[in-house]
Amino acid sequence: MSEPNTKRLKTSNDAEYELIYWPGIPGRGEFVRLLFEEAGVPYKDYARTADEAVAKVLALTDTNNIGDETNPPILAPPVLKHGEVVLSQMPNILIYLAPKLGLSPPATEIAFYHLNQASLTILDGFSNEVHDTHHPIATSLRYEDQKDEAKKRSKAFIEERAPKFLGYVQRLLHSKTSGNGPWLYGDSLTYVDLVLFQCIDGTSYAFPKTMSQLKSSGKYDAVFELYEAVKERPNIKSYLASNRRTNYGDGIWRHYPELEETIEVEVNLKE
Repeated sequence: MSEPNTKRLKTSNDAEYELIYWPGIPGRGEFVRLLFEEAGVPYKDYARTADEAVAKVLALTDTNNIGDETNPPILAPPVLKHGEVVLSQMPNILIYLAPKLGLSPPATEIAFYHLNQASLTILDGFSNEVHDTHHPIATSLRYEDQKDEAKKRSKAFIEERAPKFLGYVQRLLHSKTSGNGPWLYGDSLTYVDLVLFQCIDGTSYAFPKTMSQLKSSGKYDAVFELYEAVKERPNIKSYLASNRRTNYGDGIWRHYPELEETIEVEVNLKE
């Protein structure tokens, strides 16, 4: 077996950031966009040109694509291209970008890993588990083919999982590693605050009744205060008002009213 090419890939400061993702849905690409928007860094978003975006995604994920000398093949978008670097897996892209954009300490500091730990946990609760509420059996099946299972999964998410993950974030915000201000770690905004913002925003679209009741409970005030603080950041506020922000619809965060029809949220602090 030949040795991998370990030469340093070219990622000069003037290399363009390119985001390759499906058009028409916020999805996992949205987390990447928020980092660029907050940092005020130019980037090429292929999703803004539907035909080009689809062609790029299909070419990269084609089973005949075996990568190149320095980049292995990828399974699914989002994909970040930066100079000669090609990366997939959204959390992986975030930890690549965050130090470069001034949104986390470098990987040489333990805080970098604490932030990644928080990010992965938040994404588990409000991205991965939210997705599974409407596709609990298989992503290859339509929602309409698994509605009964979706109702059961949503009931568990509403009554157990959402309070559990909100409770964890509330504990993070009350911990000694959360400094002054509303932020999750230290005294200033990091990329994990942007991750939380998108997760709360998307989940509030998917489960508006649930999130409204959880917010009104007063048990997670710090979480929702952080959400509002991110929303008012000048660059984020401008982005949210622009046509660069894609409306919710299909994708991770979907609103099916029947999934909240007969369920009352029980705010439970057994986390």
